[in-house]
Amino acid sequence: MSKPLLDLVAGARPNFMKIAPLVRALKADGRLAFRLVHTGQHYDREMNDVFFEELGIPQPDVRLGCGGGSHAEQTAKIMVAYEQLCSAARPAATLVVGDVNSTLACAIVAKKLCIPVAHVEAGLRSGDMTMPEEINRLVTDAISDWFFVTEPAGLAHLKHEGKPDSAVFDVGHVMVDNVLYQAEKLRHMDTSGLETDAFKKANPRYAVVTLHRPSNVDGDENLRRVAGVLNRVAQEVPILFAVHPRTRKNLETAGIQLDPRISLVGPQPYMAFLHIWKDAALVLSDSGGLQEETTALGVPCVTMRENTERPITVDEGSNILAGTNPENVLAACLQVLAGNGKAGRRPKLWDGKAAERIVSVLAEKLGA
Repeated sequence: MSKPLLDLVAGARPNFMKIAPLVRALKADGRLAFRLVHTGQHYDREMNDVFFEELGIPQPDVRLGCGGGSHAEQTAKIMVAYEQLCSAARPAATLVVGDVNSTLACAIVAKKLCIPVAHVEAGLRSGDMTMPEEINRLVTDAISDWFFVTEPAGLAHLKHEGKPDSAVFDVGHVMVDNVLYQAEKLRHMDTSGLETDAFKKANPRYAVVTLHRPSNVDGDENLRRVAGVLNRVAQEVPILFAVHPRTRKNLETAGIQLDPRISLVGPQPYMAFLHIWKDAALVLSDSGGLQEETTALGVPCVTMRENTERPITVDEGSNILAGTNPENVLAACLQVLAGNGKAGRRPKLWDGKAAERIVSVLAEKLGA
């Protein structure tokens, strides 16, 4: 008998880190066949090809090539292309991860074709409906069949929304599977060829920054607020700022000057970025995934947002949710640099085995 076919949907940089452990677990388990579907949501080399190489992900079985355009245009293109794929070769189930447009688009298509949908990283909620990711999460969870949850808040949200207990699985986090796996690989690597290595060798103590959300980097006022914080932190430690292309353009347009001790670099390959942030004295970010990764490795993180869909990183981990008021953000950063940050702990089930648990559940659900 042929094995049930599982579609693994990936399209944007955050997806690839979550797919890699699932690919390894599926190969090790052997009960399910899988088809890796790359939607093309991120299509430049820095945002996808290099990640496939570093994370050991096989080349996609299907490339939908749906990059570019507005949220609506991108989502629509992915839906049309994925519907054609499913109509030509129907999977037994579709697995989507996270909260990007590819997640939403493929979940809708699969559900309308009566293909079961598995959502990995289900149940996360920020309560902020201005975030495209929040809308993607809500809609995907509204139509999914199986929910794989990373933390207690996700369980609570799904229960509140009426999801049956039999469809909800507390499995841990595939993002943590990945960071633990890659950090172990990094221990045995020659890091001299990584772009961040020179900065790290030149600066025994440093901070790492990533900021990309519109509330922080769109508009002169927001950017000047951020620049003020960074310039003050740079008086304490040198900063490596991995700058999103939109952020760099906005800085140049506004004519904002950053302290010479702030080194600007482009989006980094996974291993080069892990190499630098895992030993940072401080990570300042508005990312979702980095809150979890820093908690997994016990690195002090200050999150420049008013809310987080990952409260376990604050409740148990090393993350401080500082808001966007520059005085509060600066105070949190200086507190960490003074040695008074949160040590935190790695949450239960963030043990590197989430993907194995997910595959085991899916194999049972699909009768493999």
